[in-house]
Amino acid sequence: MLIERQLKNPADGDKSLPCAIYAMCEEDIAQVDEIDREAFPTQWPPPNYKYELQNQFAHYVVVREENSASRESNAENHPEQSSAPAAISKRWFSRLFGNKKPPPDRKLITGFAGIWILVDEAHITNIAVRKRYQRRGIGELLLISLIDIAAKLKADIMTLEVRASNSTAQNLYQKYNFKQVGVRRAYYTDNREDGILMSTESISSPSFQEHLRQLKQAYCTRWKIKSSHLNINRRALPGR
Repeated sequence: MLIERQLKNPADGDKSLPCAIYAMCEEDIAQVDEIDREAFPTQWPPPNYKYELQNQFAHYVVVREENSASRESNAENHPEQSSAPAAISKRWFSRLFGNKKPPPDRKLITGFAGIWILVDEAHITNIAVRKRYQRRGIGELLLISLIDIAAKLKADIMTLEVRASNSTAQNLYQKYNFKQVGVRRAYYTDNREDGILMSTESISSPSFQEHLRQLKQAYCTRWKIKSSHLNINRRALPGR
C-alpha cells in the first residue's frame, strides 16, 4: 500500500513535487544510507537497515518522487481501504503497506523515517529528508505517516529523542502534541549534547485524534492536496 501526496515546492513557484510513501524495502537501502549519512554524519556506528528490515519490531517508510502518470495509475488501481487488523507483526505491516519493488520510474528517495513498536509504545528512531528537499513538507508528511502506522498497530503512546539544539524539529513535534518529559544528559556521543525526551498522550484518545484531524486538514490546505491523499491505500502483494 502507499500514501500519495503532491506537494508544492515554495522555491519553484507553481511547480509541484509528486511523491508517495512506501514501506522501505531492501532496494531502498543504498539511498537511505545516503540520506542517513547526510542527516547524521557523526553517528557511529551507522544503522544497519538491512537488519532493521528483518527486525519484527521495526517499521520504516520512504518518500519517493513519482511522476503524475504513475501516481494517477496507482490511485485508480488501488482504492482506499479503511479497515486494518490489530495484530502487530511484519506480515500485517506488509499487508498494510505492501513490499513490492517500486516501478523503475520511481527512483529518487527524498526522505525516510522509522519507528520501533515495543508493547504499547511506538518509539520514533529517525526522520530524515535530503537537504535539497527540506522545507517542502516531507518531514511533516513522514511524521503524519508514523503516527498513522503507530495507531493502526495499536500503540498507545509515541516517544522520541531530539537534540536540545534542534528547535526546528522540536517545534514540529510540539505541533503534533509531543511534550518534553525528560532530558538525557550527554545523549549524543559526537558532542555529548543533551537529548530531549518527548512523548505524546494516548494517541487513541479523542483529544489527540481530533487535534491530528485538524492538523491533517491544515496540511492538505497548505499543500493543496485532497484529504483522501492522506489515507493508506491497499495494493496486492506478490502471489496474492
